[in-house]
Amino acid sequence: MEIFKEFSIEAAHWLPNVPVGHKCRRMHGHSFRIQIHVRGPLDPQMGWVMDFADIRRAFHEIEDQIDHRCLNDVDGLENPTSENLARWLWTKLLPALPALSKIVVQETCTSGCVYAGEPEG
Repeated sequence: MEIFKEFSIEAAHWLPNVPVGHKCRRMHGHSFRIQIHVRGPLDPQMGWVMDFADIRRAFHEIEDQIDHRCLNDVDGLENPTSENLARWLWTKLLPALPALSKIVVQETCTSGCVYAGEPEG
């Protein structure tokens, strides 16, 4: 079974690797929506995969690093695409949430990405 908890942050960024003149090369901001998904067996006694409060606690450990920040200034997010943000979140959350199954980062109402920790290559 898979559960998720959704969070939102406000952050600014610019994409340094896009061509000069691309609109995303200019500083701009997003109201990012972030879903943290955890997969595991249903605990027969508790009736849940895990306590949603545990997911909230894990996210709050890193939230201050990215909320109301310029993401380009965060170590590891010098090129803060949604894809790189999702991978960064995965790396930060995995120690506290070993059953992490995917991260969804939505930067607009219609655009986002899903990262499930797949091997890259």
